[in-house]
Amino acid sequence: MKTYLGKMRGERTPRPRVGWQDACWSWLGAFTGMALICWLSVEWLSQQLLIVGSFGATSVLIYAAPESPFAQPSHVLFGSVLSACVGVGCYQWLGATPLSMALAVSLSILIMQLTHTVHPPGAAAALIAVAGGASVHQLGWWYPLMPIGAGCIVMLLVAILVNNLARHRRYPRYW
Repeated sequence: MKTYLGKMRGERTPRPRVGWQDACWSWLGAFTGMALICWLSVEWLSQQLLIVGSFGATSVLIYAAPESPFAQPSHVLFGSVLSACVGVGCYQWLGATPLSMALAVSLSILIMQLTHTVHPPGAAAALIAVAGGASVHQLGWWYPLMPIGAGCIVMLLVAILVNNLARHRRYPRYW
């Protein structure tokens, strides 16, 4: 029992500090990516939902932690789209129930792990597919493509452009 409880203490590890320049590059990427998605949503796709809560978490990964495996393009796009598909399937099978929500999140994690495309905001996309309300439910099987797939592609394009402006940054690390 002592060993089990001891694991919960964690370890002291030095954490690298983020400099103000890196923070500014992250801000620029996140602002540009979200502004572009919002602009597209209002100006071109006013009848379509393009803004999804999981995009906020995706922004943290691809702009503030672009070296993370979870931030690489295949993880962002396929992890999110596959998870959104799982969420839509769970909603259509069980409705907006607690069981459906739990299955959407847990099955999306399983699918992402099995396909080597783990992207934590993908689980949020699955949950939103079930709990997102009428505007999301009306999209049905379009939800994984629009807004999830299209929004991920827009953010990835911005991440590739902005992250590579800085000399010390490189994105992506792999596809």
